[in-house]
Order: sequence, then C-alpha cells, then structure tokens
Amino acid sequence: MATGLLALLDDVSALVKASAASLDDVPAQVSKTTSKVSGIVIDDTAVTPKYVVGLDPSRELSIIFQIAKKSLINKIIFLSPAALLLGFFAPWAITPILMLGGAYLCYEGYEKVHAMFSKHPGAAAEQGEALKAITPEELEKQRVASAVRTDMILSAEIVAITYSTVAEEILVTQIAVMFSVAIFITVAVYGFVGLIVKADDIGIHLAKEKFSAGTRRIGRGIVRIMPGFLTALGYIGTAAMLWVGADIIAHGIPFTSHALDNLEHSFKQVPALGWLAKAIVSGLGGLALGALIDKIIKLARRLF
Repeated sequence: MATGLLALLDDVSALVKASAASLDDVPAQVSKTTSKVSGIVIDDTAVTPKYVVGLDPSRELSIIFQIAKKSLINKIIFLSPAALLLGFFAPWAITPILMLGGAYLCYEGYEKVHAMFSKHPGAAAEQGEALKAITPEELEKQRVASAVRTDMILSAEIVAITYSTVAEEILVTQIAVMFSVAIFITVAVYGFVGLIVKADDIGIHLAKEKFSAGTRRIGRGIVRIMPGFLTALGYIGTAAMLWVGADIIAHGIPFTSHALDNLEHSFKQVPALGWLAKAIVSGLGGLALGALIDKIIKLARRLF
C-alpha cells in the first residue's frame, strides 16, 4: 500500500513538473499567436472608433469600456471554452466555422465599400432624419450592440487561430495561452482605441496657454491631424476586414491556400512586397466574394 502511494505521488510530481515546464513556454506561444492574428487585431482596432462618432464625447470612454468588457467576456466565458470543446469532440468543425466568419467579414467589408461609392445628395439628410427618430441613449445601445456583433466574429477568429496554434499542446498550456491571448489582445486593442478617440481632447489640453510653445504646437498638430487620421483608419479597417476575411477562407481551401503562399514566396527577395501582393489579392478576392454574398442575400429576400 505504501509502495502504491509512493508511486502515485511520483506520478503527481511528474505531472506537476510537466505542467510547470509547459507553462514556461506560454509567453513564447502567446507571442507566436499574437503575430498570427495581427491582421484581425488591425481590423478590430481600425473598425471600433467609428462606433463613437457622433455621440456625446463625455460618453466615448464609457462606450469603449462597454464594448471591451463584452469582448473579454465573449472570449473567456464563451468562445475559448467552445473552441476547446470543439477541438476535443469535433476538430473538423473549426475550419468551416472560421470560413463562415470570414465570409461574414467579406460581406460586411463589401457593404462598407458599397456605401462609400453609392452615396447620393439626400443620403446625409436621410441619415440625419433617422438619427432624430431615436434618443441618444437608444443610439448608444445600438452602436454598442453593433460593435459587439462585429467584435464577436473577430474574437471568434482570434480564438480559433489561437487554438490551432496550441492544438498539439497539453490542456493546461492550451487554457493558459488562450486566456492570456484573450486578455492581452482585448486590453491592447481597446486601450489603443480609447487613446485614439480621446486624442483630440488630449490635443486641446496640450494647446492651452499654460504649456510651453512647443507643447502647444504639438497639441494643435494633434487636433489638426485627427479628422484625417480617423478617416484613414476607417478605410484601413474596411480593407483589413476584406483582407482578413478572404485570407481565412483561402486557407480553408487547399488550392487557394497554396496559390497565395506561392504568390508570397515569389517575392522572397523582398518579403514586404510579397506580403503586400498577398494582402491586395486577398482584399480584392474578399470584395468579390462579399459582392457575391450580397447578391445571394438580395435574391433570397426577393424569393422568400
């Protein structure tokens, strides 16, 4: 009996040592995963600021916090456990789910591009009338709900890619990496978004007379560049949405995945050019796929 107890203690000790050694590798795994999801992170960062445009400036940080809180809850409470369960019981389902999410991103990206080029003279007035029909509180709730829906798709992609990176690791490492990535990316993205939306207020503060001439120039410069910066960020977010969505779908299909990899490798002398060529092709493919999905949805609405 004593021998059996000692053997059990040896097994427990070995398991603890293995878990500790595995946890030592968590920072490296987190770093590796974060680089893989960088495109989605750019998309999330670029898209979110638009949800506070036109709302009370005093509510901006509160709105960002609400979105960030729900994003973190979705990643930790719902998406990460779901990915772990799917990975254990139905690993074949992860790729199709990723591809469905990618198709949604392509569709939403196409809708944004279509809206940019189909504005008519009465569009602004119509939009103004629509906004007058609801209270600021209702508008805020709508914006938060819309942001959380988009974030849910992006978060699902992040969690799925994170899981695919650690799928061969032990369960302890999988949980540690997925939770670490969820927390790190959420804090980084929404912390930066909060900084972006309050940058003009920071600029106005720095431009006050109590500061030196150099500081005031910096403040005025921030105020001047922010409108253009936010506009550019919106375009970048739309482009990233199309690129990321198409790239996810392409990697779920062997033929297109190999074609994109070959395209990137053909510029191996200039890696940045290869990455750019792949991103452009993916973005155009995402735009075409989004247009096709839009046509299918409109046809389905007519039929049903």
